[in-house]
Amino acid sequence: MHPDLEPIAFLIGRWEGAGVGGYPTIESFNFGQEIEFGHNGKPFLSYVSRTWLLDQAGDRVRPLATESGYWRSLPGRQLEVTLAHPTGIVEIYVGEVVFHKIELQTDVVARTVTAKEYTAGRRLYGLVKGNLMWAYDMAAMGHPLTSHMSAELKKVA
Repeated sequence: MHPDLEPIAFLIGRWEGAGVGGYPTIESFNFGQEIEFGHNGKPFLSYVSRTWLLDQAGDRVRPLATESGYWRSLPGRQLEVTLAHPTGIVEIYVGEVVFHKIELQTDVVARTVTAKEYTAGRRLYGLVKGNLMWAYDMAAMGHPLTSHMSAELKKVA
């Protein structure tokens, strides 16, 4: 593993779990999620996240969001993250790592002409008792940064 990845090495592997979501423009929902952080020896992590809607019994109903990208650790425990979404949105996040806590905020958001209006995001990730906890706030559809999704994931590989 590249030495620059040391501050975010705890992310490497596959994580699975469930969470809750909602936003002023949609009803609250439960979702399942799988995240995979990989590396190939270079100074970045590859990242893929898939989510699916869960019914009241916890069974999969249908796919929800997917995103992929790269996480780059920089000097001074700084971090750059690039994410692409099949819905026509690309985000660049900047932030920092403090022990096993990562705080990110968008620096750039680009949208295709057909993408929904989305202007900013803020993400928090943390390793808590061996589980990956995360929360995501977004500014979209005329609303300021507002809580959107959060989950708790267990490492499976």
